[in-house]
Amino acid sequence: MSQVRTEIAIDAPPERVWEIVMDPRRLADWVTIHRRVERVPARLERGATFEQTLNLRGAHLHVVWTVVDIDPPRRAVWEGQGPAHSRAAIVYELRDDGENRTIFEYTNEFKPPGGPLGAVAGRVLVGGLSQREAQRSLQRLKQLAERG
Repeated sequence: MSQVRTEIAIDAPPERVWEIVMDPRRLADWVTIHRRVERVPARLERGATFEQTLNLRGAHLHVVWTVVDIDPPRRAVWEGQGPAHSRAAIVYELRDDGENRTIFEYTNEFKPPGGPLGAVAGRVLVGGLSQREAQRSLQRLKQLAERG
């Protein structure tokens, strides 16, 4: 299993950041590896699902995401089922820093298929890409939220 964890300070209230990150239709605005979203429900609540296509090193990956925990506008936990029984878990944590800024923390745990051998192959394939892309995505989110 590999884990990516990063955070960013955003000069916007948590409610504004929450509106962006919890709207799957806006993933293209800030997630650098996002390509397409389908079957988005009218309301994201516990148990809601949607489908996302990502692009990682030229390969398109189809993931079905399920909301497993949600506490607006502070926390959301997603579980993803990807190709070949791969799995992912994403946590969004938002907190107000007391000055009307949001600290947005992003954690992604990815479990590739194939047990220990698959884990080694996943590290070789992805390398430091996941951390870099997460940081780039959060920079885009910051710009988007701060523009209002």
